[in-house]
Amino acid sequence: MEQPTFSKLKLEIQIQAKNGIDFILSAGIVWFAIYFIWTLDYTSYEKSILTFIVGAILLPLAFGLSKVLKTNWKVKNNPLQPLGLWLNFAQLIYFPFLIFILIKSPDYFIMTYAIITGAHLFPYAWFYDELGYAVTAIVMSVGSLLIALNIEPEKMWFVPLFTSIVFFLLAGWIFINLKKVKEK
Repeated sequence: MEQPTFSKLKLEIQIQAKNGIDFILSAGIVWFAIYFIWTLDYTSYEKSILTFIVGAILLPLAFGLSKVLKTNWKVKNNPLQPLGLWLNFAQLIYFPFLIFILIKSPDYFIMTYAIITGAHLFPYAWFYDELGYAVTAIVMSVGSLLIALNIEPEKMWFVPLFTSIVFFLLAGWIFINLKKVKEK
């Protein structure tokens, strides 16, 4: 029995997981809900706590979308499959910094969260062989910083709105490029 090559293992994940489009669409929806939270008349601290609560729907939403989009979360007998989950867990390591910002400077919590979210996408450019992830990681992280530097704290809702839009643009990019992946 012939062992599959590394590139074939990656291609199998790309096709079966559809380059993670279920997670990207879910993130776009969740960040749009977060945008709505940041338009409310609460303190930044309260909005930050609500942001954490709303963020909890990401996985169930992605699971539901995976059924609709027919994506596969587990690619059996593919040794690269667990790496996708590990790459996602990597962003949790940055959460102590996020908690620090929540406590010390809650006005900038949403910017920090958006930067962490964007930055964690970067390794998926390699995992899925999808340049869109690298571009999105840079645009989302730098864009969130630039927005936050140029607006008043009460207008911080621009950051989650921007983040949501960038996620939906990435979903469109992935959808278009999935056809090329399937042709390989």
